[in-house]
Amino acid sequence: MKREKKLKKPVASFILLTNIIFLPLFLLVGAIKMLGFPAWVFDVMLCISAWSSTFAFGALFKKIYPGQSFIQFVKDKFKNKLKFSEILTVSMIQAFIFLMILFFVSNNSEADSIFTKSSWGMLIYFFFKNLLSGPLGEEIGWRGFAQIELQKKHSPLKASIILGFWWGIWHLPIWFTTGYVGIDLIKYILFFMISILSTTIIMTAFYNLNQNLIVPIIIHQFFNFFIGIINENLVDLIMYNAFFYSVVAVLIIVINPKKVLYGKEDTNIINGKHSMI
Repeated sequence: MKREKKLKKPVASFILLTNIIFLPLFLLVGAIKMLGFPAWVFDVMLCISAWSSTFAFGALFKKIYPGQSFIQFVKDKFKNKLKFSEILTVSMIQAFIFLMILFFVSNNSEADSIFTKSSWGMLIYFFFKNLLSGPLGEEIGWRGFAQIELQKKHSPLKASIILGFWWGIWHLPIWFTTGYVGIDLIKYILFFMISILSTTIIMTAFYNLNQNLIVPIIIHQFFNFFIGIINENLVDLIMYNAFFYSVVAVLIIVINPKKVLYGKEDTNIINGKHSMI
């Protein structure tokens, strides 16, 4: 039996293939919107496009981890017992950020309502649509694989910055569908990238503390969900998020709980276990 060669640059291959898969899917989503298809068709295709990183990782899996099972790999990412204290901490941090943004929006907004959803039904639908089209579709590839793979060569903090940059660049097609041009587009991209990099650092710290993929999924879900239900100019919302999430990221870098981000005892997570370097 011919043995498959292992990829020399698995993360780079993953990022490249993720973008190759995402672009045509995203263009299809745009075409569905322009052609006036029902909203549910648009939502389904949007969810499918968000899973491009999982599709890419699945396609490359046998060349990255020869002889291993993709299904078992995914199961292993959820097998460690969740630590309630860490779930509570990340939830409280993001709830606090949400309330602070609401405070600023309520003082500055001229809109009739500060929320985009007018009923519990719409709110619940948006919650689960957001969960399927973002966190569940993206985290298996970006955090479950790429973050951990980068940590084999770099400190978790450096790996976060590298991955956060490329995760942000993956969103590039979306930037040009916002309708912004000129200085507004530049501001949107700048604040977006700060938000992404900051959130990636936060995800990495808490993921490494708990080693369960549910943690970054929760962080990702709250980030998207909270920003999606506030009725405010998107540039302003991204700006508020960039500020508050960057403050939290800096505090975590300074505190460096259990040395999960850097230091003489950098914690690299390899195959679900800690190794000291």
